[in-house]
Amino acid sequence: MTYQEREVSKNQLEKLLQTLDLDEGIRIENKSNMIFLNRSAKRYCVNISTQNEEFFYHNSVREVLDFLNGRIDEAARIFSY
Repeated sequence: MTYQEREVSKNQLEKLLQTLDLDEGIRIENKSNMIFLNRSAKRYCVNISTQNEEFFYHNSVREVLDFLNGRIDEAARIFSY
């Protein structure tokens, strides 16, 4: 098995979250932190990593997007893996 990742645009984030498989993830590289998104069978996990890690759980794509609103830098890079 090989590890592959690709950079995606902010416009693709909602679709990626809707189609995210259990073994996939999304990484958002901000200037001051990294945000990791993945999902279990029942909910989404948002991990905000700075010096400490914080975990937030949401039940829908809309909740995740609302939570991320204002937390993604304008110059952030987003990767699907």
